[in-house]
Amino acid sequence: MNAPNARPGGLEVWAPSVVPPIGVELTNEQALAIAFRHLAAIGFAENMAGHITWQLDGQTDMLVNPWGLWWQELTASDICVVDSEARVVRGRWDVTPAIHIHTELHRVRDDARVVIHNHPYHACVLAALGRLPELVHQTGSLFLDDLCLVDTYDGEIDSAGRAADLAAQIGEANLTILANHGVIATGRTLAQAVYRAASIERVCKLAYDVMLTGQEPTKMNWSDMAGMQASLLERAADVYWAGAARMTIKADPDVLR
Repeated sequence: MNAPNARPGGLEVWAPSVVPPIGVELTNEQALAIAFRHLAAIGFAENMAGHITWQLDGQTDMLVNPWGLWWQELTASDICVVDSEARVVRGRWDVTPAIHIHTELHRVRDDARVVIHNHPYHACVLAALGRLPELVHQTGSLFLDDLCLVDTYDGEIDSAGRAADLAAQIGEANLTILANHGVIATGRTLAQAVYRAASIERVCKLAYDVMLTGQEPTKMNWSDMAGMQASLLERAADVYWAGAARMTIKADPDVLR
């Protein structure tokens, strides 16, 4: 991942010999339910809004949450399956047309196996200002050269055509801020996407709080940030996910039912 002038990072520098496991084998539905619960618990979700979709490699169908349940109440048995045209093929409830945001990103991005969209508060503060967060802390290195701003609010995304236009604006970015709206995070794996979604809210809060001081933050070097980005993606994402899963299951084992 590192460019030639980047400082070495990630597994190239250090690889742990053993890491704490989740402790249980999870089905895909259980893992996705945990992702919803965890992100809701850390403030990423706005009540019943938003989706997470997971399209496994080689498949066109995708796992998703139904309309009407809040992220913090989802369990594995609530997870639905929709096809590439956003039609529910398995599940007890319906899914809103906003799911097209996800179907169209999955359609054009082989690397976007997981797509997360919601309206976390501090990211929405910056979205209301029509700006991306300044990367003022090493965790922000996760988003180095990987942020997109869609700078015009254009109403509800309620059709495949409108979603395809949005996907074209997003391009290859893994983190997009939508003006006056919210955030889209993508990942090749569930762990990567959840880690990006969880991290962007803290990055935005830090950037906003630094803005409030009226002072210029200390700048970080691109090369150092590039090395840190590799470390966060290659070493931190999976470990973050395992910890999030352990704590979510401990808080409410019913998430798995």
